[in-house]
Amino acid sequence: MNHHDQETLLNVENLHVSFKGENKQWIETVKGISFSIPKNKTVALVGESGSGKSVTSLAIMGLLPKGQSQIATQSRITFEDKDLLNLSMSEIRNICGKEIAMIFQEPMSSLNPVFTVGDQIAEVLRIHLGMGRKQARARVLELLKEVGIPSPETKIDAYPSQLSGGQQQRIMIAMAIACEPKLLIADEPTTALDVTIQKQIIDLLESLRQRRQMSMLFITHDLALVGEIADQVIVMRHGEIRECGEAKQVLEQPNDVYTRALLHCRPQLSARPYRLPVTSDFMKQENGELVEAINLSTFHLQERTRGVTGEEPIVLDVKNLKKSFYSRKGLWGRDEFQAVKGVSFQLAKGKTLGLVGESGSGKTTIGLLLMRLHEATSGQVLIDGKDILAMSEKEFAQYQRKIQIIFQNPYASLNPRFTIGQILLEPMRIHGIGQDDTERKKIALELLERVSLPAQAFDRYPHEFSGGQRQRIAIARCLTLKPEILICDESVSALDVSVQAQVLNLLQDLQDEFGLSYIFISHDLSVVKYISDQVMVMNHGELVEIANSDELYLHPQHEYTKKLLNAIPQGVTSTH
Repeated sequence: MNHHDQETLLNVENLHVSFKGENKQWIETVKGISFSIPKNKTVALVGESGSGKSVTSLAIMGLLPKGQSQIATQSRITFEDKDLLNLSMSEIRNICGKEIAMIFQEPMSSLNPVFTVGDQIAEVLRIHLGMGRKQARARVLELLKEVGIPSPETKIDAYPSQLSGGQQQRIMIAMAIACEPKLLIADEPTTALDVTIQKQIIDLLESLRQRRQMSMLFITHDLALVGEIADQVIVMRHGEIRECGEAKQVLEQPNDVYTRALLHCRPQLSARPYRLPVTSDFMKQENGELVEAINLSTFHLQERTRGVTGEEPIVLDVKNLKKSFYSRKGLWGRDEFQAVKGVSFQLAKGKTLGLVGESGSGKTTIGLLLMRLHEATSGQVLIDGKDILAMSEKEFAQYQRKIQIIFQNPYASLNPRFTIGQILLEPMRIHGIGQDDTERKKIALELLERVSLPAQAFDRYPHEFSGGQRQRIAIARCLTLKPEILICDESVSALDVSVQAQVLNLLQDLQDEFGLSYIFISHDLSVVKYISDQVMVMNHGELVEIANSDELYLHPQHEYTKKLLNAIPQGVTSTH
């Protein structure tokens, strides 16, 4: 079996991909990379946003945009013995979807909202395998069972919007494996999912791969996941491969400076450095080469202590907060769904309360209730002893400044037609901060500097910035009002490790400087432990446990908390 062709399923040689830039010139985003995927193995492709990993997968699938992108003539992508780059459209269609299948990051944008999930999977079977309606339906039921959808008989006729994020992702996997592909490409398939669901999906992909003897290309920016699933790892940066090899070796003894830097940036459960390192701390450019800036083996960071003593002044006191949603049932009846069931907690000045729990636990709802973006069913939220839920709109306007929220997707909350300057000035004008626009502009420029953005950003538009930069703009906008309380709802979850570290450090600095209090909502438990003084665990609308963060992670009391903590990816395990 040592013959090369039998062993390799896909071989990428000298892949160059360029895209058309602003002024019609071509910009190379993938710079001559070569790698292969062996049969029945999982290869992880790791890198930060913009490293070229998704472009590589789209090139394999023949999905790059026509006219906007080009692949160099010397590039080869060989699948079994066919060069994918020289096939006709119909030949490509035959292979992609059937022999090579792909799962995308965002199930909602890949599923069609107007068709039932059963019909969408059946369509794949009918196109590629020519199955009849009845046969296809029976096969869909088997597939739904295989990917762990509960009571498939009822779910087969559901629409995507009626399923949770984890279930939608499973439907996507069922569609991808429907034709028994030889190669499955999974592009960030778990980014938006909770730890417990993420673990289920990773385990599912791995068991499917083994059972069906397929290969997998797993694309991610999360190195901890890689250790759980991959046999081999390829690390990319700026369109080049920095390192590749066996997963255990790359993760435990990385050769490349960039890989080492990436591994150091992720918040660890075991330590809480004063500030999180970012990749640039560890590497510098010398004669066009990346070299180590500091000796990592001797690298120790000062630790930060966290926790609440009970002596701190309380800035927010929440008592018995409830929220029910009602839906019609029959003609007269109504169904009550309790999203938040009588939750009480306090937020201390200058401290961070982490809020964790799976999707649907009610953590985002709490954030929206505190902002009065949802109306609470009952309960009190006291700031300075006054209940903000009982206030009129007019009264609340004075308090609105004190409590601000940063959402998960900064793009959705920044007006694309406004420049960054306009975005920052608007809240100050509304709330009468600063004497005039000259003073307001001065405040805005100071804030841009605070969030490490250049002064030129003032006149540019949101689309000109990366995800991490947009997140910093959203933070700067909150700060214009000098709030006392900031609610961060999954505000770092979509960011790369290094950018995430920059945003967390910024939040930390701001807290140290202005004594801000945070409610930090996230499904990433490593991040929550790093940033929080106290952690509150939610499950199905109930508060199951609240404790100082170190205490909670070391000695969880509740079964549900233990389940969450057990699902955190540990990176390399000895079983591999």
